[in-house]
Amino acid sequence: MLQNDSPRNRLIGIGLISITFLCFALLDCGAKWLVKTLPVLQVVWLRFLFHAVLSTALLAPKFGSGILRTRRPKLQILRAAMLATMTGLNFWALQYLQLAETGSIQFSVPIIIALIAAPMLGERMDAARWTAISIGFVGVLIIVRPGTQGFHPALLLASVNAFLYALFNLMTRQLAAHDSPEATQFFSSLGATLAITPFALAAWQAPPGALQWLILCLMGIAGGLGHYLLALAHRYAPASVLGPFLYQQIIWMVLLGYLVFGDVPDAAVVLGAAVVIGSGGYLLWRERERAR
Repeated sequence: MLQNDSPRNRLIGIGLISITFLCFALLDCGAKWLVKTLPVLQVVWLRFLFHAVLSTALLAPKFGSGILRTRRPKLQILRAAMLATMTGLNFWALQYLQLAETGSIQFSVPIIIALIAAPMLGERMDAARWTAISIGFVGVLIIVRPGTQGFHPALLLASVNAFLYALFNLMTRQLAAHDSPEATQFFSSLGATLAITPFALAAWQAPPGALQWLILCLMGIAGGLGHYLLALAHRYAPASVLGPFLYQQIIWMVLLGYLVFGDVPDAAVVLGAAVVIGSGGYLLWRERERAR
C-alpha cells in the first residue's frame, strides 16, 4: 500500500529514486560495452535472467508466496512485456549512440506523460502546458536532427523507447497502489525473461571471457535493484515530487560515457537536452503546484 504523504516519506522516496537512476545509468553503460561483442537479444535476455535469479533468491526467502500475489495480473504481464521491448530498443540504440544521446531523449518522458495522461485522466490542457510540450519536442528534434548528417536511425529507436517508458511509468504508478514492489519486481523480471528466451537462444553466442560474465551479472544486479527501488519510491512520494530527479541521470550518463568510452556530447545534444529538461521541469513544477 502507498505510504502516507509526509516530508519524511518524500525524502525517502527522493533518496530511493536517486539510487534508481544511478543503477539505470550503470545498466546502460554495461549494455553499451557488451553489445559490441554479443548479440543484442542475448544481452537483453541474460540481463533479465540474472535479474530474475537474483530477485527470486533475495525476495523469496523473505516474502515467500507474497511475491506471487497481484491484484492486477494483466497489467503486470503487459508491464513485463513492455519492459522487455524497451530494454531491447535501448540496447540496440546504444550500439550506435552515446549514453548522453539516449539519456537526453529519455528526458522527454515527463513531456510525453503530460501529453498522454491528460486524455486518460480527463484533464484539460491549458495554453502554457501545450507550449511547454511543444518546446520540449523541439528539443528532441534538436537532438535527433532529422535530415542532417548528425541524424542516425538509432535515434528513432531511442525516441520510441521514451514513449514506451512514459506508458511504463504510468503503469508503475497504478500498480504501486495495488501490488507490493516485491511482486512487481518479480513479475517484471520473470515475464521479461520468458518473453525473450526463444529469441535469445536462437541468437546464442558464448561470452568470450569472464569479464563479460561479470558485467552481465552486475547488470542484473543494477537492473533488479533499480526497478525494485523505482516501484518502492512511488510508494513513499507522489510522482510530482519524484519526477524532477529523473534529470540527475544525465550527470551519470555523461560521466560514464566519457570515462568508459571517451564520448563527449556535441553542441546539439547539449542544447537539445537543455530545452527538453527545461520544458519537462516546467511541467513537473506545474504538476506539483496542482497537487498542492
